Amino acid sequence: MTSKQRAYLKGLAMNMDSIFQIGKSSLTPEVTEAVSEALEARELIKISVLKNCIDDPRSIAQVIAERTKSEVVQVIGKKIVLYKESKNKKKIQLP
Repeated sequence: MTSKQRAYLKGLAMNMDSIFQIGKSSLTPEVTEAVSEALEARELIKISVLKNCIDDPRSIAQVIAERTKSEVVQVIGKKIVLYKESKNKKKIQLP
């Protein structure tokens, strides 16, 4: 992913609400599966890491990206933005 594409996706993600929250149980297989399904449906998602989660948000983002074969767009504080191109139809046209 180019820096121009990453900047474009960051701009789209600014107005989005988080659709997942990761808490004290951290990453479970169920969370990973739900994130994967959401990425297929939406392509771009935002995840919040709650204060009671002891894991680092950057490491969580890397693990989720590896498991879902997606890309980490950005990690700011406790917010993670992920992107994965949909297999069926593209919703987001990257520059």
